Order: sequence, then C-alpha cells, then structure tokens
Amino acid sequence: MPVRRRLPGGGPAPSAPAHASTWKDAPVATSVRARSDGSPPPAAPPSSPGPRGRRPAPGGWRSTLYRWDLKAVPYVFVAPFFLTFAAFGLFPLIYTGWLSLHRVELGGGAEWKGLENYTDLATSEFFWNALVNTFTIGVLSTVPQLLMALGLAHLLNYKLRGRGFFRVAILAPYATSIAAATLVFAQLFNADYGMINSLLEWAGVGPVDWEASKWPAQIAISTIVTWRWTGYNALIYLAAMQTVPQDLYEAASLDGASRRRQFLSVTIPSIRPTILFTIVVSTIGATQLFGEPMLYGGSVGISGGSGNQFQTLSLLMYEKGGSPAPSARPRPSPG
Repeated sequence: MPVRRRLPGGGPAPSAPAHASTWKDAPVATSVRARSDGSPPPAAPPSSPGPRGRRPAPGGWRSTLYRWDLKAVPYVFVAPFFLTFAAFGLFPLIYTGWLSLHRVELGGGAEWKGLENYTDLATSEFFWNALVNTFTIGVLSTVPQLLMALGLAHLLNYKLRGRGFFRVAILAPYATSIAAATLVFAQLFNADYGMINSLLEWAGVGPVDWEASKWPAQIAISTIVTWRWTGYNALIYLAAMQTVPQDLYEAASLDGASRRRQFLSVTIPSIRPTILFTIVVSTIGATQLFGEPMLYGGSVGISGGSGNQFQTLSLLMYEKGGSPAPSARPRPSPG
C-alpha cells in the first residue's frame, strides 16, 4: 500500500499511479533479442577480410609464396650490406691472415713459413721501436687534442657573436691537406731558421733540434696531428652538447651550481658516449699515422728519421715492403 505524504499546507500529497513500477522492476534493454522460445539467437557469420587482409588458403602455391614473403624479404633487404662486407672486409682480413703465414714477394709465389714471421717480428728491434713510437705519438697527440676540443666546444656552445664564423674557422685545419700542413710545420720547427727556435731563443732557451732528437721530433709531429684534428672533434662535441636538455642546466643553476660545476656535472656525463666515440676514433687514427711523420722527415721520412726516432708501425710496414734487407739499416736510436 503506498504511503501518503502530507504537503506543508496540511493536505495529502497525490499518490503514484497504481500501474507505475519501481526502477528494480524496469526491463533491461539489451542489444541482442532472444527468440520467442527463449533460446539465444544464432551467432553472426564472421566478416570476410578485405582484399588487403586476405590470406591465401593453406596448402596452395600462394600460401607458399606468402610464407616466403614474410621470412625471406627481410634477409633480402640486408643482404647487400653483408655481401659488401664479406667481399671488401671479411675476405681481405682472412686472406691477409693466411698470407702472414707465408713469405710473399711482389711478382712471385708464396712460400710457406708458418709462425716464423711472427717469431721474427717478436724479436725485431725495429718492430718494438715502431710500436713504442706509435704509442707515444698517439698519447702526445690524442690527449691534448680531445681536451682542447672539449674546451672549444664548451665555449662555442654559449651565445657568442659570430658563432658561425668561429665554427667554420676551427674546421679549416681539417680541410687542409696533410702535405701542406706538414711542410709548413716542418719550416716552423726547423732547427736553423724556424720560428719556434727563434721564440725559444728570445725566451732564453737554447735551440732545439726538432728532427734529430727523439722526443722533440715526436712532439713536433704530435703538434701537427693536434692542429689538424682539434676542430673536427670540437664540432662533434658541440653537436652533442646542443642535444643536452636545457632543463638540466636550469635545475643546476637553481641549486647554485656555477658554470664550471654545470660543465663537470651536467655536460660531461651527458655527452659521455660521444667522448668515448672520439677516443676510439682518435686511437685508431694514431695507430694508422703515416703521412705526417713521412713528410716531416723529408728524405729520411720513410725510416722515421736518421735513427728511427719517430718511425711508426705504418712507416715500418711501408719500409719493409720496399727495402731490400733490414740488416743494411742502422739500429734505432735509444733516445
């Protein structure tokens, strides 16, 4: 029986109609209508795929082509790289290793020697001298080169007037040919009339023989390498610094970090992969050093000076390929 409420004026409130039902009795609307006997309706037939998503029937030639298309096409796309690498990278490497076990002369056949070439190399004074020279010249040229490149990139990363000009200017030594740069530096380091010795004499230091002495010659060659490659590495560092988010610098500035602290704590960790890349590339370049010491030594450049004081591994291989006999050569100078 419905409960009657009274209005504020005292009269009874109108009751709800008898045919009205509560919300619990209301029928629930569904998207699927049942049959009259209560059984569920039949399932709708699956929609056929369009022409692009249609798969061929299994067992036919189209199905075979479809499987080959999915499995073989990716290998076809990467095959040119592997074929090129095998022809110009892997095969020469394996063939060179095979030839190292023979005695080979230009225009002649190959004579089997086994490990005799390696034992001769391990007991050769010229090899160890060239190996030490390559290492020292590499250290003297790589370490200052990368440190200066990092500093130049840090300066060019700020908003300066004429930044475009300075970026082009530091790349100019890289565009200079090895022959031109080496000949100019050979004149600067000349022991008789070079500008470097003139400046040393003006400063009260005696003249230095930059070619006949071991360490001065290596320092001079390292200077040429550093001058040529510093700008190249600086641009690589600059490109990496420009990818560092500015939010990191703003957060460090709010914490009271100075420019030096931001460089050490924000910039260096952010470009660490780039620094590793330049170290690897510079190390590889140092082991392949050839043009600078050969041109710097002039007539004795192939042998790395009169006493092999700056002969690198590349120069040694070049000399061994054309020299008649190593016994006719002077022993490397100790210092």
